[in-house]
Amino acid sequence: MGTRRLIARDDLLATLDRAVASKVTIISAPAGSGKSSLLRAWADRPGRRHRLAVMQVQRDQQDAQQFWLALLSAVRHASGTTSGAGPPAATPEFNGRAMVDRVLSELEDQRGRVVLVIDDLHELTSPEALDQLTRLLTNLPPNAHAVLAMRHDVRLRLHRLRLAGELAEIRGEDLRFTERETRELLDASGITLSEAGAVLLHQRTEGWVAGLRLAVISLTGHPDPEQFVAEFSGSDRTVAEYLVAEMLERQPDDVQQLLLRTSLLDQVSGELADLLTGRTGSERILLALEDANAFVVSLDSERTWFRYHHLFADLLRLELRRRQPDQVPALHRRAAEWFVQHGQAADAIRHTQAAGDWPDAARLLADHAFGLTMDGQEQTVGALLRTFPPGADYPELALIRAGHNLAQGRLDEAAAHLAVAGAHAETTAPDRQRRLRVAVASLKLALAARRGHLAGVTEQARFLDSPVTGQSDDIALGNDLRAVALMSLGTVEASLGLPDAERHLRDGAVLARKIGRPYLEVRCLAQLGFASKIHPFATTRRRCREAIALAERYGWGAEWYMAPALITLADTMVWTGEFDEGERWLQRTLRALQADTGADIMLLVHIVSGMLQACRGRRHEALQEFSEAQYLGSQLEGSHALASQVTGWMLATQARLGTPGEARASLAALADEQASSGEIHDARAVICLAEGDPAGALGAVQDVLDGTAPVIGYGTVVEAQLLAGLAHQQLGDRRAANQAAERALALAEPDRLILPFVMTGSRELLEALPRHQTAHAALLADILDVLHGSSPKADDQPPPQDAEELSPGELRVLRYLPTNLSRPEIAGELSVSRNTVSTHIRNIYTKLGVRDRSSAVQRARELQLLGGRPHPLARRSPDRGDA
Repeated sequence: MGTRRLIARDDLLATLDRAVASKVTIISAPAGSGKSSLLRAWADRPGRRHRLAVMQVQRDQQDAQQFWLALLSAVRHASGTTSGAGPPAATPEFNGRAMVDRVLSELEDQRGRVVLVIDDLHELTSPEALDQLTRLLTNLPPNAHAVLAMRHDVRLRLHRLRLAGELAEIRGEDLRFTERETRELLDASGITLSEAGAVLLHQRTEGWVAGLRLAVISLTGHPDPEQFVAEFSGSDRTVAEYLVAEMLERQPDDVQQLLLRTSLLDQVSGELADLLTGRTGSERILLALEDANAFVVSLDSERTWFRYHHLFADLLRLELRRRQPDQVPALHRRAAEWFVQHGQAADAIRHTQAAGDWPDAARLLADHAFGLTMDGQEQTVGALLRTFPPGADYPELALIRAGHNLAQGRLDEAAAHLAVAGAHAETTAPDRQRRLRVAVASLKLALAARRGHLAGVTEQARFLDSPVTGQSDDIALGNDLRAVALMSLGTVEASLGLPDAERHLRDGAVLARKIGRPYLEVRCLAQLGFASKIHPFATTRRRCREAIALAERYGWGAEWYMAPALITLADTMVWTGEFDEGERWLQRTLRALQADTGADIMLLVHIVSGMLQACRGRRHEALQEFSEAQYLGSQLEGSHALASQVTGWMLATQARLGTPGEARASLAALADEQASSGEIHDARAVICLAEGDPAGALGAVQDVLDGTAPVIGYGTVVEAQLLAGLAHQQLGDRRAANQAAERALALAEPDRLILPFVMTGSRELLEALPRHQTAHAALLADILDVLHGSSPKADDQPPPQDAEELSPGELRVLRYLPTNLSRPEIAGELSVSRNTVSTHIRNIYTKLGVRDRSSAVQRARELQLLGGRPHPLARRSPDRGDA
C-alpha cells in the first residue's frame, strides 16, 4: 500500500496549492522522494476547480517531436476535445516553434483554469525540446499554470519568471516526512513501534519517502520491529535493491568507482576523491551528482565538500566490501595520510583504526589527544579510545586514558593510568621521551589541582618550569602540550599562592590564542582571574569577566572549569557589599558544579556562602558554611591558603552566637602555627568582646596592628582595626575608637571594602564617627547604607507564589530537613557526599525562595512537599520513585 493512501500530508498539499498560484512550479527532488505521490494526491482531491493536463516523460526521451506530441495529447485530453479524432501524428518535418504555438492555442481555448503537469522531466535529454519548453513556460496564457516534477534541475531559462515572482519551487527538504508523519505512517500501517524507535527510523531515513516505504514493507509482520529499526540501514535488502537499480548501476563506471571508493568517508572533497580513485576530475563529478539529486549533498556554500545520503552511503560501503574487499584497508590508509597532512587528526585516527593499524592509531592518538581534548573534544577522544580492541595493551594509550578520565572527573582511574604512563615514559624512544615526561608531569599537576593534593607537587612544577617557558620553537614539545603544561603549572601555583602563577597562566592564554585553542585559552583565563586576588578588586573583576565573556561566546559559561572565575567574582562582590550580585555569581558557580568536583573549589563556595550568610544576619547558617569549609580544608593535603581565615571566622561566629566558651575551647585546640596567624588573633578578640573583656580584645589584635602576626590579606588588618575600635568603644575611649575606625576606612578605601564592617557589626562605631572629621565620607556613607539594610529577617520576604520544580535528588534531601540531622549525617543516610547534600540544600533554598532551613521546611509544608497530596513541584524519579 502506498503512503499516499495511508496518511494525509495536508501541509504539503497546502504548500503545492500556494505554489500553483504562481505561473510555474518546479518540484525537484531525488528518486523516491514522493514527487509523483504528491502530484497524485493533489490531483485526486475532491472539489478541484481546475483541469489537469498530465503527462509523464518517457525514460531517456531524446526525440523532441515525441515529447511535444504527447504533451499536446494531454492538453487535448484535459479539454475533452479528443473524441472522434486520432492522436496527434508525427511528421517527417518537425517544426518545434509551430508545435509550441499549437499547445499555447489549445491552452488558451480551455474553459476555466488548466494546470499542465509534466512528471519525470529529467528524462528529457533533447536540448531542442528544452529550449522550446522554456518558450512555452514563459508565454503561458493567464488561465494556465505548469507543474514540473524532476529528479534534478534541467536546463530551463526561467530567470525572468523568478525575478517576477512567478516561479515557485518545492525541493527535497520540503518533501521529507516529519517525525509526526513518520509516526502516522507507522500507525496507519499497523506497525507497533516505540516513540524512540520511530524517531530513530526517521533519523536513519532522513524522512526520505522511499526509504520509509521500504522500511514499512520490511516491518510488516516482522517479529522484532525494534531490532529491525536499530539495524536498519542502506544495507537492508529492499533498500539496497532499490538504490542499486535506481542510482548506482545507472552511473558510468568512473562515477561508480568514485562513489564506491569514497563511501568510506563521512565527507568527501574533490581533492580527496582524486586521491582515493587515482584519477582527476572528481570535483566535477561530485558537483554533477549533486545537481542531478543523486543522493549527494554539498556541505558548504562553495560546494567543495560533500556527503552522501545515509542510506545510500550504507549501500555503497556494502557494495565496496563485496566488490573490492582487498582495497578497503589501503583506501583507509590513503585517507588517513591525507587527513594527517591536512591537520584533521580525529579523522586520521579513525581511518587508521579502520585499516586495522592499531599501533599506528595508538601513536597518532597519543600525539594529538592533548590538542583534541583541550579543544573541547573530550568525547571524541573517549570514542576513539573505545574503538581499540578489548584488552589492547598499547602503552601510549595509558597517558590518553589518564587525560580522558581526568577530564571526566574520574580521578582514581586517572591516577592509575598516570602510573603506567610514567613508567612507559622512562623506557620509550629518546625522540619521544621528553614529550611524554612533560605530558605526564602536566597531568600530575592537573590531577593534584583537582584533588587539592598540592603538597609534594613542587618537584613536578620545577620540572615543568624550564621546558615550557623556554624556546617557543621546541618542536619535540609541541605548542598544544606546552600550553597545557603552562595551564597546569599556573593552576597549581595559583592554589599555592606562588608568584609565578600569573605569568604562566598569561603565557598559556597567549599561546592558546596564537595556536587557535579557545578552550585552553578559556581555562587559562579562568584560573588567571582566580590568581588575580592579590591585585586590586577592579583588576580581579576585569580578568574574571573577560574569562567569563570569552567562555560564553563559545557556550562554555556554565562548565565546571569556569568555577574559579565565577567564585572569585562572587567573592569580590561580597567583599564590597554587593551581596545580591555576589549571591547571583555564587548561584552561577553552583550551577557549574552540578557534579562533585575538587574540594578546593567547593571550599571557596562554602566560604563565600558563609560570608553572605553572616552579612545577612543568619549566623547559624554562616557557622554551618564555615564548618563545611573547614572540613573540606582538612581533606586537602597540606594547609589550604585560606585555612586560618575559615577557622577565624568560624570561631568568631560561634562567639557572636553566644557560645564564646565553645569558641575558646576550639581556639585552645589549634596548633601553634595557626594560632599565631592574624586571622586567629582577630577571632580571639571577638571572643574577648563577647566575654565582656575589651582589654583582652585590644591585646589580641595588637600583633596584627603592629604587623608582627602574619595575615592572609589586608582585610584581616581592617577587621583588627574595627575590633580595636569596638574595644575602645566599650572602654569609653571615644577618641581612640574614632581613630581606629578612621584607620579601618583608610585601609578599605582603595577597594572600597565593606565586608569587614558588616561582619564585625560596626554600625554604632561608624555612626559615632563625626562626618566632618573623616577623609572617607563617601565610603562611610556607602557602608552605613549597607549596614542599615544588611540583616533582614528570613521571614521579612514572603515566599514566591510559584516555585521552580525540585529535582528527585533535591526532594530526597528536603525530606531530611525537618529532622535534627546535620548535613554530614544526611549525606550518610543517602550515601552521597557532603558536597552533594550542600549543593542540593542551596538549590532548595533558591527554588523555594527562602534563606534558611526552618523557612525551607515551612515553605515545603505549604506546598505539600512534606506529606499529604503531592505537589507538581515534587517530580518523581523514573528510577527511584519517592525513595
